[in-house]
Amino acid sequence: MTTYPEYMVAPMREELNVAGFEQLRSAEEVNTILKSEGTVFLVVNSVCGCAAANARPAIAIAVKNEKTPTHLVTVFAGMEKDAVDAARNAMLPYPPSSPAMALFKDGKLVHMIERHHIEGRRADMIADNLIQAFNEYC
Repeated sequence: MTTYPEYMVAPMREELNVAGFEQLRSAEEVNTILKSEGTVFLVVNSVCGCAAANARPAIAIAVKNEKTPTHLVTVFAGMEKDAVDAARNAMLPYPPSSPAMALFKDGKLVHMIERHHIEGRRADMIADNLIQAFNEYC
């Protein structure tokens, strides 16, 4: 797995930090948070263009919804390999994808948005999808 220079991904991490997300950097952190009661919104962040143009803007819109997940967490593809692997393992049977967004309720995956659901879609359309999931499960 490629590791990018931290200075390159720092602004991309910051976009989600500003939106209230906690950066998970180890498999233990991922596995612990996914065992939490309530809802966990887990984002696999990425350096790709669709993450910048569509995914992160959609996330910023969706987390302003009245109903939001109990926990907002993220891992970064191409960086902390163990954390990303643990996140992707929790997202099975969906194949590895980045960016990707998963909503868990009481430790169970209940909603998934893969890269192919992000590419070519406007941020507001992706946000609407997330908001519907938040309203249903949170």
